[in-house]
Amino acid sequence: MPHTSPLQDPQLNARLRRIRLLALDVDGVLTDGQLYFQADGIEIKAFNVQDGHGLKLLKRAGIQVALITGRESPTVTHRAAALGISHVFQGIEKKLPVLRELTSRLGLELDQVAYCGDDMPDVGAIRRAGVGISVPNAPTYIQKHADWVTERSGGQGVAREIADTLLRSQGHWDAVVDTYLHGAG
Repeated sequence: MPHTSPLQDPQLNARLRRIRLLALDVDGVLTDGQLYFQADGIEIKAFNVQDGHGLKLLKRAGIQVALITGRESPTVTHRAAALGISHVFQGIEKKLPVLRELTSRLGLELDQVAYCGDDMPDVGAIRRAGVGISVPNAPTYIQKHADWVTERSGGQGVAREIADTLLRSQGHWDAVVDTYLHGAG
């Protein structure tokens, strides 16, 4: 279902209303997928500030957030800490077993999870999550397993697009906007 708003699909919208956990890959989803290294070998990643705010809004609405990434990076640890994300799994080759263990620990079912990824290690999680999401910069053979392919590419506001859609679907949107209109946000 490439590039169609999930809010326009009644079945997908109903599944979005059940989501209690958003799990995200990092490289290629929260970043543009490029790896940047300084001369001393230190890895640098660029994150979208609107993504971060969207994830904070989800947490305020009671939707938990997890990061499950194949690489180990102090930058991811710092970004997750800055956003208050406590469910962070790095160096993970196969995402689905970690997602299953996390949902079990949180008392959730997989149909209460939205998962967004862009490459082979993500396919199992994309297929088994209640809402499997991919990005337009993912290979088409990955996108075909997703229920929803976002409009925005990795590193360009994907998490914010997902967060805004979840908030709208679950009826939190007006309260979020109201908070900012009245200066409490």
